[in-house]
Amino acid sequence: MRNGANAPLDLATLAVRLGGEPDPETGALAPPIHLSTTFAHPADTALLDGYLYQRYANPTQDRLESALAALESDDAGSLQALFFATGMAAIAAVVAMFRRGQRVLLADDCYFSARRLMQMESERVGFTLELLDLTDPEALERAFAQPVDWVWAETPSNPLLKVTDIARLAQWCQRSGAQLAVDATFATPALLRPLDLGANIVMHSATKYLAGHSDCMGGALIMRDPARHQALFELRKLTGASASPFSAWLTLRGLRTLLPRLRWQCQSARLIADMLALHPRVAKVHYPGLASHPQHLTAVEQMRDFGAMMSFEVPADGPDRGRARAIAVADRLKLFTNATSLGSVESLVEHRQSCEGQSSPTAPALLRLSIGLESSADLLADLSQALA
Repeated sequence: MRNGANAPLDLATLAVRLGGEPDPETGALAPPIHLSTTFAHPADTALLDGYLYQRYANPTQDRLESALAALESDDAGSLQALFFATGMAAIAAVVAMFRRGQRVLLADDCYFSARRLMQMESERVGFTLELLDLTDPEALERAFAQPVDWVWAETPSNPLLKVTDIARLAQWCQRSGAQLAVDATFATPALLRPLDLGANIVMHSATKYLAGHSDCMGGALIMRDPARHQALFELRKLTGASASPFSAWLTLRGLRTLLPRLRWQCQSARLIADMLALHPRVAKVHYPGLASHPQHLTAVEQMRDFGAMMSFEVPADGPDRGRARAIAVADRLKLFTNATSLGSVESLVEHRQSCEGQSSPTAPALLRLSIGLESSADLLADLSQALA
């Protein structure tokens, strides 16, 4: 979509306009929602207007997928998107493409459920899974000394906010013939476009920032390869991983406010990270917008802003390594709700180790914050009283 000067429209404009074209039948500005599970067709089963059954495709989902593809690149005409019932369903679809005997590199800091799924599937299917610090150039050089088939990156990562240099990693993958998939949920296409940096597939848990209101679930895969798109489409259809039209409609509605929401959230996150970094009762802050962050310069180069996710650690002295102290801080917070998930309008806090369980690799003293749309002054005051 281009403006009158034949120049690309700003991303904020695209997010509002894409998928929101007036309904050709009624002129309605709010996109219609098509809830029908089945569609009439001629007796010879030739498709009528391209739709047969909701699990295959439906008009509401098509609107959303076109919008998601267009947000991922200025060269959107070469992209195709698939919307899934959840982010994990989207991840599972990619993992289903890993084959016996293949070698898969997985970011050492990543979404815990994604790690568990890949570990489970590596044992069942027979591919080799290796955890790797994808931000370490020497570790990458050692890993790519042998053939690699797939790399699963996550940037910024969950919960340590590591920032992977996607362009550099893509070069390693291209030389090795490996496929690069990137979970960019924390960044969204508003802050990071991995496909433009050389990735093959980008994944978003649409439950988070894309939908943005804690009221629906969804996942998305966006890619350039038509053959892979078709293969994943068939997999989604046959496994029943399709999302409901209502979830697609809610996500499409959320996209319209993605840019202004993130602008406000990123602004508040920077203020909060600065405060926490100077607080005497905080041992460490993980936020790529801080100059002290190990990959701060990489974040500056490849992201439009630093996001609204962060984690921090209280002092880890004592036999429980700070666990009780971190939980006490979370309990004292009044505006940050103790809840799983992230990226919505309300601010959330989570003691990540408690959520992940006994096999969690997360430090006991760590709390993860998702910054919402409340006043930054109020959020700062809440954190200050909880830490005090």
